[in-house]
Amino acid sequence: MRPDVLETLVSLAKRRGFIFQSSEIYGGTGSVWDYGPLGVELKNNVKARWWNAMVRERDDVEGLDAAILMHPKVWEASGHVSGFSDPLVDCKACKARFRADKLADAQCPRKPSKKPGEHTDCQLTEPRQFNLMFKTFMGPVEDSAAVVYLRPETAQGIFVNFLNVQQATRQKVPFGIAQIGKAFRNEITPGNFTFRTREFEQMEMQFFVEPGTDMEHFERWKQARLDWHLALGLDRDRLEFHQHGEKELAHYARAAFDINFDFGGSLGFQEIEGVHNRSDFDLTQHQQFSTKKLEYVDQAANKRYVPYVIETSVGADRVTLAIMVNALREEAVPGEQEGRTVMGFHPALAPIKAGVFPLTKKDGQPEMAERLAAALRKKFNVFYDEAGAIGRRYRRQDEAGTPFGITIDGDSTANNDVTIRFRDNMGQIRVGADKVVEVIAKYLEADHKTADSALVG
Repeated sequence: MRPDVLETLVSLAKRRGFIFQSSEIYGGTGSVWDYGPLGVELKNNVKARWWNAMVRERDDVEGLDAAILMHPKVWEASGHVSGFSDPLVDCKACKARFRADKLADAQCPRKPSKKPGEHTDCQLTEPRQFNLMFKTFMGPVEDSAAVVYLRPETAQGIFVNFLNVQQATRQKVPFGIAQIGKAFRNEITPGNFTFRTREFEQMEMQFFVEPGTDMEHFERWKQARLDWHLALGLDRDRLEFHQHGEKELAHYARAAFDINFDFGGSLGFQEIEGVHNRSDFDLTQHQQFSTKKLEYVDQAANKRYVPYVIETSVGADRVTLAIMVNALREEAVPGEQEGRTVMGFHPALAPIKAGVFPLTKKDGQPEMAERLAAALRKKFNVFYDEAGAIGRRYRRQDEAGTPFGITIDGDSTANNDVTIRFRDNMGQIRVGADKVVEVIAKYLEADHKTADSALVG
């Protein structure tokens, strides 16, 4: 079992400005999190890589940004109003509420060492269903006719826009529609930092295919999505496929696989992405409830049909957390008593690409460093720091995951060159100040595992 690093990560995330608890000054909001200056950069980098891989680098996938609020019949057609629920039990003694199917993972608030029902004080009620959708009202009158929901998934916005996108872009099946957006679920047992939250962000793509070709496309997307996670720098031995058995399959699914990541500790392998064969369930349901035809007309073959859908659905927050867990390491430093904490992000994902440090506050070093930082900001996100010993400044950027440390010293002002320190192996090279952008760009384009040796060579 890998060590449980979440407690260490939560502390580092707050200290370095990755993630804060929402409304912390008021005691916090349960399982809702705010992304700080470094966190929002990291998560935006993840989303940008997904969008580039899924939309910009392909000619068979189109982008979309559907609204969060939708017509309530959307959620009737999708089955969320009647079936999107968890079985809950209440304890009459401690007044706590638990998921009936997750009692083995829950803790009694009166006796945390016990599971609910394991001691004589527990008085558990019979299970009842609890809908996970947040409900609100549209307009000035709060009655049943004004009920709307905060979407629990982004996929339905894609399905109801299927024909709009297809006709506007003149795409031919097979093709996909992708979007990134917020979703909301009133989870009863959220937890494990940002792994399961009530407000989260999804990156979803629905790929529309001709019935009978669906499993071929399903297998192709399975491999493509695993390859994407590996390209983020996630370790291969921390990733696995989990196939849904008959009891796990959703009612609409013909086949489903999860891509699981090993978060370590008691959390272990958990889902970060799902790849599903949704059959023609969604479009058929919306066709029935809306009374609008949602068929694709294949003029070349002179036929029409309701497409099947292959879905790839990845949690932006879960992948970001996986990247942070995968990156965190604590290691000894040769010749030093104290070790260092490093966030070894893939350089292209790092929130800050370079730290710029004048060795001293004299001899024109700060002025040269500030000019260099200003030039680099046109291309990369950089951080300027002149406070404290140079070793301490390096350590701060190691914790932030910054792959480069650029130092301006006494020779720099005379020779117009700088020292570049690499985060992962702490090696250093000397380059001309006018070559820094080129060197960083080369490193970002290189394979993560071989970039140091490639540059030094």
